[in-house]
Amino acid sequence: MGRDEQEHPSVVLSGSGYFAEIQPDRWVPGAYTLVVDGTPQSHVNLDDPTHLFFEYVQRIGHIIDQLPSGPITAVHLGAGAFTLPRYVEATRPGSRQQVIELESDLVELVRATLPLPKGASIRVRHGDARAVLEKLPAGLQGTVDLVVVDVFSGARTPAHVTSVEFYRSVAALLAPDGVVAVNIADGPGLSFARSQAATLKAAFTDVAALAETQILKGRRFGNVVLVAAPAELPLEWMPRLLAGGPHPSKVVAGRELKEWIAGAPVTTDATAIPSPPPTKSLFQSGRGE
Repeated sequence: MGRDEQEHPSVVLSGSGYFAEIQPDRWVPGAYTLVVDGTPQSHVNLDDPTHLFFEYVQRIGHIIDQLPSGPITAVHLGAGAFTLPRYVEATRPGSRQQVIELESDLVELVRATLPLPKGASIRVRHGDARAVLEKLPAGLQGTVDLVVVDVFSGARTPAHVTSVEFYRSVAALLAPDGVVAVNIADGPGLSFARSQAATLKAAFTDVAALAETQILKGRRFGNVVLVAAPAELPLEWMPRLLAGGPHPSKVVAGRELKEWIAGAPVTTDATAIPSPPPTKSLFQSGRGE
């Protein structure tokens, strides 16, 4: 079945050349999926922004929930369909948020089709995530409660946002009790995810990994959420992060994390490579559906 580009709102992104489309959720009224280059990248429920669909996004939502109550200052690297900025605004109204996105066409498509909440303090900065990050206002340095790193070109994370030099730039933004959540996609063996955990450990005081149990065992391709902080992560977070689901899941921290990343190299600008591509059969949602 050939795709009908007029069926759903869509655009060919001028930067990457990828085809981006917003598809209505077949089962949830008021919900939509953003698909880029055949890869489902975001799910948004306009009627309930607190409803997080993808497993890894739910895990980042649990991390956000553990931050001190009230409005926060957040920086999102990678816009997608603004799922997490919408979640922060819904659960912590009054928050100040900055979203950095390379593909201006994507932002325009999303904002026209899935409007952002009225009155929300969400500023969009266009450009490469790392380049814009390093040019953010000096007043943000040391004040940010949350940084979300979810940068993808199609189904892969670009190499230049995986290095210890990049993560040190992220660390400079964080408040003393701030956290960074990084979405990592990897397959059997988890060599990329383990190396990213080692890299974060070289830039931050404490790191933990969250994922579905079979993914952490390296048995299938999937998403691992790495959370890092300039101070020790509160121990009470760990059972809470697990209790929130999806299940079965696991948090790897402390001595177990050290054993998990043992031997994994720290990634530098000189050695960085993109994340591994998923198998084509992984995603059932495609352009022709």
